[in-house]
Amino acid sequence: MQRLPLLRSAAPRGLLVAACVALGGGDAVAQMAAPDPLTPRLSTDPRNPPRFQQFSRPALAQLGPPLAFTPPASGAGDTGFDSTNTRKAKGKGMPKSKSKAPSDVRAIAPGAAAPATVSPYQKPVTNSGSGAYAAAPGSPPVELGPIQRPPKKRKARVEPDDPYAPLGLRTGAFTLYPAIELIGGYDSNPARAAGAKGATLTTVVPELRAQSNWSRHELKGELRGSYTGYSPDTSPTLSRPYLNGKADGRVDVSKLTRIDLGTRVTVSTDNPNSPNLQAGLAKLPMFATFGGSAGIGQKFNRFDLSLKGDAERTVYQQSTLTDGSTAGNAFRNYNQYGAILRGGYELLPGVTPFVEVGTDARRHDLPIDPFGFQRNSKGVTGKLGSTFDLRGTLTGEIALGYTQRSYEDPRLDKLAGLMGNASLIWAANALTTVKLSANSNVGESTIAGVSGVLYRDVGLQIDHSFRRWLIGSVKLGFGLDDYVGMSREDKRFSAGVGLAYKLNRSAQIKGEFRRDWLRSNVTGADYTASVFLLGLRLQR
Repeated sequence: MQRLPLLRSAAPRGLLVAACVALGGGDAVAQMAAPDPLTPRLSTDPRNPPRFQQFSRPALAQLGPPLAFTPPASGAGDTGFDSTNTRKAKGKGMPKSKSKAPSDVRAIAPGAAAPATVSPYQKPVTNSGSGAYAAAPGSPPVELGPIQRPPKKRKARVEPDDPYAPLGLRTGAFTLYPAIELIGGYDSNPARAAGAKGATLTTVVPELRAQSNWSRHELKGELRGSYTGYSPDTSPTLSRPYLNGKADGRVDVSKLTRIDLGTRVTVSTDNPNSPNLQAGLAKLPMFATFGGSAGIGQKFNRFDLSLKGDAERTVYQQSTLTDGSTAGNAFRNYNQYGAILRGGYELLPGVTPFVEVGTDARRHDLPIDPFGFQRNSKGVTGKLGSTFDLRGTLTGEIALGYTQRSYEDPRLDKLAGLMGNASLIWAANALTTVKLSANSNVGESTIAGVSGVLYRDVGLQIDHSFRRWLIGSVKLGFGLDDYVGMSREDKRFSAGVGLAYKLNRSAQIKGEFRRDWLRSNVTGADYTASVFLLGLRLQR
């Protein structure tokens, strides 16, 4: 009776001993704790610095004996001592890469700032002879050729090359694109006057474009000139030169800061039959306009802010009269100084709406003209527009604004009106390209009582490739000249068709027919002209 409690107390102990004997036949397994996701541990590659490993859910504990187990060795850290005398397995080295990373010849030097993006305000390169204006004042005397698209940005993906595009000449860090056009034709009214006689014309048009190939910064320029001769000529002589050149540069101070620089020059004449011309001229007087600009731009994420200063001078040569005497034009010479502030926000990739405000002042060499008027003035212009850089679809800029100019002489009316500027190239498809051009500016006047002339021009050109080497063009143009201070208003119209045959990369044959009209509310100022042109373009 007294052994029953002893058996009861010994039963649990017996069960414990039996369980230990049953488990003794297997190898001992250490208890595995779940890894702590915040504990820094070395990665498998000892050359990498310690870092936090990414947390992963621990696997479920394995039932039964493990398939393989090596008892942990005890020793002195990383001295190499192993108390178990187990042979150490040879570690596998990192596989050597057979291919070397290609070196980038355009890579930026260490410590140099990354190249800044091109200013959204820089316009695409345009061909001065590809506009469709209706004989705007100071425009080149001959316009011939299809649309010249802006240069494509460099891309990692190679695009199909245009087999008829000029290759250019590599000279150091620049690529030069020289060209010359030889044009002949007939103009039914070269004097642009009612009842004038026609004449044959011959034009030589040299051209040179340059583009830098730097990884940082940019410098590009374009110089285009022409000389047109008429036979038979008239009085005043209509044979005259034309020159238009410009250069634009960008200095990348940092990834977000840039300096924009520019210079320009234009040599031309007033259009025949212009009301600004003197009576009894032997030839059209030439003028030269040259200037430059400097500004700074800063990007704040998607917002771009720029400030630019501009200076320009216009000089006229003396007029030669039919009696051999000369008349001075010093009262027409003036300097112009201005500043432009622009802010743009990249609303979508390649679409940047902007707001622009500008002010300028004009100071004449002679404060009083021969009629006793003080021509010095100040102007303010505001614009609202957008730039587009949708490569392959739409490229350029468009803006609409309002301008106002006040003159020192209280007898001269204040000049004010709407202004529009545009230079858009739209690739409708692989074969058709559309170009929209618009320009507005305030010109000086020599007419007594007239404050100035507000010139507005708009042009539309459509090119279609019947073949890659055969391009047809349709051009439409409209211009409006508003003489503030008198009731004169001139409307200019232009329509033309052209065809370009590309022989190879170096030669093209071009032909064009154009018809011009001017309709004015002043009696005797209307005219109509038809122009036939045939030319050869040689380029490199």
